[in-house]
Amino acid sequence: MKKLSIILAAFLLVAMFYSCSEEFLTKTPQASTSENVFYSEKGIDALLTGTYGMVKGSALWTVSWGASITNWTYGSVASDDAYKGSEITDQVPVNEIERWEVVTTNGYPADKWRLNLGMGVDRANKTLRVIQKTQDDGIITQEVADRFRSEVRFLRGLFYFEAWLVFGDYIPIIDETVEDPASVSNQNAEGAVLNFIIADMEYAAGILPATQAQPGRPTKWAAKAIAARAYLQELKYAEAKPLLNDIITSGQFSLMPNFIDNYNIETENNEESIFEIQANVNDINESLNAEMGIGLNWPHGGDIGMCCGFHQPSQNLVNAYKVDNNGLPMFDTFNNVDLANDQGISSDQPFVPFTDEVDPRLDYTVSRRGIPYKDWGINRGSNWIRKQSEGGPYLPTPKVFFNKSERYTLSTTTGWQTGINANNFRYIRYAHILLWRAEVAAFENDLVTARDYVNQIRDRADNKVVMGRVNITILPPSVYPWGEGSTDADYMTGGAVDWTQPAANYKIGQYPPFADKEEAMRAVQWEQRLEFATEGRRFFDLRRWDELPAGMRVDMAATLNSFQQGDLRIRPFMQGASFENKDKFMPVPQGQLDLQKDVLVQNPDYQ
Repeated sequence: MKKLSIILAAFLLVAMFYSCSEEFLTKTPQASTSENVFYSEKGIDALLTGTYGMVKGSALWTVSWGASITNWTYGSVASDDAYKGSEITDQVPVNEIERWEVVTTNGYPADKWRLNLGMGVDRANKTLRVIQKTQDDGIITQEVADRFRSEVRFLRGLFYFEAWLVFGDYIPIIDETVEDPASVSNQNAEGAVLNFIIADMEYAAGILPATQAQPGRPTKWAAKAIAARAYLQELKYAEAKPLLNDIITSGQFSLMPNFIDNYNIETENNEESIFEIQANVNDINESLNAEMGIGLNWPHGGDIGMCCGFHQPSQNLVNAYKVDNNGLPMFDTFNNVDLANDQGISSDQPFVPFTDEVDPRLDYTVSRRGIPYKDWGINRGSNWIRKQSEGGPYLPTPKVFFNKSERYTLSTTTGWQTGINANNFRYIRYAHILLWRAEVAAFENDLVTARDYVNQIRDRADNKVVMGRVNITILPPSVYPWGEGSTDADYMTGGAVDWTQPAANYKIGQYPPFADKEEAMRAVQWEQRLEFATEGRRFFDLRRWDELPAGMRVDMAATLNSFQQGDLRIRPFMQGASFENKDKFMPVPQGQLDLQKDVLVQNPDYQ
């Protein structure tokens, strides 16, 4: 089915509408189409489509990296999952995020605020007002109005949730009844922002259908899932539990057979998907209907170079995929010794990938030297890294990348961000629900349920592994793609690769019965890292787990500072960086404070 997207005509139409003042209800501006065109079911749908267009951040055109819904900066780079990558002199504002030294004038959080609150919420509220007036005038029925409202309020709740993740409670709460948004303070009663998000999602869940014919439109399950995630951010397990149970018992979703099915273009919008951010390319200039916020995060050098080498997985994350003799994580010792990497080793020097046993999800999550990189070729190491001494030895996370066979059909043919592609971002999938429910169970000391859901995820993880044992250890340009004298046709058939063998030594085991809830919670937390690594969630998970009771708590400051100290061997420029509790949220952008003097206040941690 056709994805929900913003076609150019709708984009221009909605831009024209939203550029007008509140007088659109009564006055027709000169030299423009009357806004009355929107007072119909068709017109409202155009406005709704325009509101969907805010989700990805493409409304900020190519400068949308800080607004990206993937949260690769705030959720991954700020955590122990990933480095900024690339070079320290490129995209300098991300250095502040990586080092936990964000100043109030940093443009990245400013984009996140502007996209979600200044554009997304504003667009949703204006659309809600048009819906109400169109209903009041008798042009649409209550049923039609409610159907539209459910989608708009879902989107508004999503925009608020995204802003809340990054800025915490210091965001203004503005609904469609507010006549002057610029007068609304961001000083809120405790729990007010969460309650506002939950109210929107509860309304949406009560009206949205169980299924949608058009991919990209939310269902009642998507609304319940986001409400559950919002509750989990505050460790409100009792409130999240029934929502998660409803989704599980609905029978609407199931795990896909293979882990990688959640990251391939050909298997998007599948039975595991609960809400996906749709991506189209080559339908309008610059492929603005794709996810522009990750336009920097593609391989930069060598044979497959695009732009710009950002968002490189960390050595700490790679080490986390080590397993013991039973195929289980090495919780306490995983980071004692690094899995072998080619840091500082040129591509024309020999390097033997590590022989340790690892979780099979590693080589779908991280691309490392000597392992086949999708259908592009053998990862040749340093020649494929923009600057190894500053970004580490691993390629930008491959989950969002496309296959070589899909280039220029499912990747963009215009613009300078040539890695932009049609791969959807799976915002919430069934694996999230199962692991969140396992977390609830662990907290409640329901050890059987916690183990069952974690083991379901682990059982799926080894159904399919990266195949192709590379038989050469020196990788100069002449071996591209699959060995000396090879071509693309040798993929899965020939070259210097034994395609009958797994690319590495993969092993994954099932958890035996947990001894206590502390052990169960640790397993659940670890599984969420392995399953969702580099998907912009790790920092937010560490933040909420920092508030758990002793025994289950993950000390966020200790975790991140230990990571920083250990990584100095790879990134000496991180010397002096230190995470403090004040760094859990981004500051209110100075530009917003300047626009609304004596209305907005700064987060006290940044005063």
